[in-house]
Amino acid sequence: MITVTVSYTVKTEFAAQNKQNIERFLEDFKQLNTLTFRYHAYQLEDGVSFRHLAQFPDEATQKQVLSTPSFKDFQQQRDASGVGDSQRIEKLQLIGASSDIF
Repeated sequence: MITVTVSYTVKTEFAAQNKQNIERFLEDFKQLNTLTFRYHAYQLEDGVSFRHLAQFPDEATQKQVLSTPSFKDFQQQRDASGVGDSQRIEKLQLIGASSDIF
């Protein structure tokens, strides 16, 4: 299983657009087989920081999901907005869970 968390901060003037872009790709993700992956996006209290948590059973599923055009557009716009050094990507190693994930 692959679990990744991504956190970043956008400029105040881009926060609303970033949220809309997230909502758009999440709608597209819902059209996929959501039983094969999990993706959650959060906006932190400051209104400009975001955190995404993604879980995939394997690399093939991860590649398919992250190739969704609206997700690629979200990434391009986010990166172009100037997130700079605020972006942090971490791979997590699952120790255990209270229920089956997949």
